[in-house]
Amino acid sequence: MANLKGIIDSIRKIMWQDTGLNGDAQRIEQLGWMLFLKIFSDKDKELEIIKDDYESPIPAEFHWEEWAGDDEGMTGDELQAFVDQKLFPTLKNLKVGMSDDLANKRALLVREVFDGNNNYMKSGINIRKVLNKLNEIDFNIAKDRHAFGELYETILKELQSAGKSGEFYTPRSITEFICEMMNPQLGEKILDPSCGTGGYLTAAIEHLKKQANSVEERESIATNIVGWEYKPLPYLLATTNLILHDMEVPNIQFRDSLDQPLSNYTEKNRVNLILANPPFGGIVANNNENNFPQNYRTKESADLFLVLMVHLLKNGGRAGIVLPDGSLTGDGVKERVRKKLLEDCNLHTIIRLPNSVFKPYATVATNLLFFTKGEPTKEVWYYEHRLPEGQKSYSKTQPLMLSEFAPIKDWWNNRVENELAWKVDIQTIIGRNYDLDINNPNKKEEEVEHSSAELMTMLDSSFDRSHKLLNHIREAVQ
Repeated sequence: MANLKGIIDSIRKIMWQDTGLNGDAQRIEQLGWMLFLKIFSDKDKELEIIKDDYESPIPAEFHWEEWAGDDEGMTGDELQAFVDQKLFPTLKNLKVGMSDDLANKRALLVREVFDGNNNYMKSGINIRKVLNKLNEIDFNIAKDRHAFGELYETILKELQSAGKSGEFYTPRSITEFICEMMNPQLGEKILDPSCGTGGYLTAAIEHLKKQANSVEERESIATNIVGWEYKPLPYLLATTNLILHDMEVPNIQFRDSLDQPLSNYTEKNRVNLILANPPFGGIVANNNENNFPQNYRTKESADLFLVLMVHLLKNGGRAGIVLPDGSLTGDGVKERVRKKLLEDCNLHTIIRLPNSVFKPYATVATNLLFFTKGEPTKEVWYYEHRLPEGQKSYSKTQPLMLSEFAPIKDWWNNRVENELAWKVDIQTIIGRNYDLDINNPNKKEEEVEHSSAELMTMLDSSFDRSHKLLNHIREAVQ
């Protein structure tokens, strides 16, 4: 088996030397389209052998082996010009027919990937060096492909510290924990409407593979796992991620989830399960808030996504999602959104996470919400997940580990109140104007953490006292 880590490390060193690449996000995008095309081409070769009627949708001149596969092939200015002036323009405008056959689906996939991404490298010599390194991997060897799938996760994790691109990556420990608690089943339609790099989708795929006992059951997984993503880089990375997890044509749509009226989604569009970390802290673009009923219109993306997700669930459908503290509190539209959630769904569990889980991309406190549509909430169970003993915060070198969720898994099916778990009845929540930002009542006084609303009140009070003290001093010196 190829030394995959060594290959990726060598590629990184080559890319660092190229003047066209600036920062982790650009390097990952550059590696992304190259990897995608190599993996796609290797799969094409396999499909042409095993399927009599399959023909690659990529024109012969642009097959990987024709322009990239020969280590002694074109390089320098010739290769640079070929990539920029021929390869990208051709694949961005790849001909797509109306049929629903495999080749046509794969053609659409290639076109959408290349339509939104770029070649940033400025040295054809460096491009050749990277291509030669990728030629050392054969993605038709199952061991290589699966081992690379694991390595790919570490590449995606680098996005967490790549400025704004961090929003596209959810720590693997969270995607796997939520997936395990939601326990998706074969035949269920599963959606992530803000799929980023595809973490929830791959967690669901691996979960379902363990249940599949036939080729037909394994093939059914691809059609039932659906992702929506509207930014080119994560769309590319998620597509590649799913191909590495044996999905020939990933069912990921390149689109904005908020781009059409809520009323357009009817029963046939509804799903059994939603796994998601919707964008938060963002401002909705293109006046997409007008696609929602007047009562719920807001520029805050997380609140609109919550309304959308509740709407998209079938009766009896389940959801496991990430939301910031800011979505649990606040009045006006925020209160109405929470009221809808609690009346339309049984919000049975909220796991409160420390505020450093998404560090360094975001340092706001976040929560894992689990709910089932069809019955109103009667009580909400809370569980406070604390940092490991002696650890002050999560970081790049000390991330949240899946093993830390073991106590919550043990508690999940045998719920009792303890120093970390408590429940709140719906009448209490209604009395709080549907505010769900409820802190652990079992904490000792010195450990109490205040909610966002409480902190604002305390700050207001502090300013008021400071103002009065300042006035007293003024009067004394006059």
